This record gives sequence, C-alpha cells and structure tokens, in this order.
Amino acid sequence: MSEQTQGTSGGAVSTRETAMSRGGSALSTSRGTTTISDVVVSKIAGIAAREINGVHAMGSGTARAFGAIRERIPGSTTNQSMGVQVEVGETQAAVDVSIVAEYGVAITDLAEGIRRNVINAVERMTGLEVVEVNIDVVDIHLPQDDTQQPEQEPRVQ
Repeated sequence: MSEQTQGTSGGAVSTRETAMSRGGSALSTSRGTTTISDVVVSKIAGIAAREINGVHAMGSGTARAFGAIRERIPGSTTNQSMGVQVEVGETQAAVDVSIVAEYGVAITDLAEGIRRNVINAVERMTGLEVVEVNIDVVDIHLPQDDTQQPEQEPRVQ
C-alpha cells in the first residue's frame, strides 16, 4: 500500500510523488530504504514481455533447451526471467530481452509493444525508472505444417 501525505492543495499525494518531486526516489524515504533485487525486476520484465501477442518464446536456443529439460522435472516451475537480463541501480533499471517472434508479426510493432509493456510494469511495480529496454529477436517461429503424412506400409514383415 502507498503511504499518503497531505499535499499543499489539500488533496492526498502519494509518497512516491512527494519523493520524486523533491528529486529523490520512492525507494529511499526518511523512514528507510527499499532495495529491489535484479531477480525481481527480471521476473517482472519477463512476465510483461510474454503478455504481448506475437512473442512465441523467450531466450536463446540454448536457454530454451535447458528450460525445457528443467520443466520436465517434477515440482519445477517455469523460469519467468529466462531471456531477460537486467541492471538495477538505486533509482534506475535497464532491461535486455531476447525473444522468438511468431512468423508474420511486424517485428518493429512487436518490439515497441514489448518495450512499452515492460517499462509500464517495471516502473509501476518497483518505482524504478526504466532507462532502456533492448530487444534481441533471436529467431522466428514458423507455423507447423498441419498436413499429415500418409501412413507408409512397413518395408519388412
């Protein structure tokens, strides 16, 4: 929950707005400091990127292969930060995202949608200023051929 303070116009102003207007950060107040781990920011960014239509998968081929093996282990969970690298400072964050795009999607539109969604999610949830979101399209996912091969007779009996 956001702590509320009384503004000069009589309305409630959030602590984040007050701290930002003084040139500070909502993460550092007179009552203490909040530190956000790189892992937290990378998970938020990964989930936000996956929400965009046209993103087939995240990460490079090697990362996806290890992720597929990991998901087969009973009790394991999906790695939400796969394909995401972040740098987190005291007040700012930079995000790098690697994706596999669906065939037929306009990559420039896809990249802009991912960038917008990642920035909105990270800034809203953490209070950090996102200074850049770099997107690396590492592959294109081609639709599978739905026509089935006719069954062949066995060569030997």
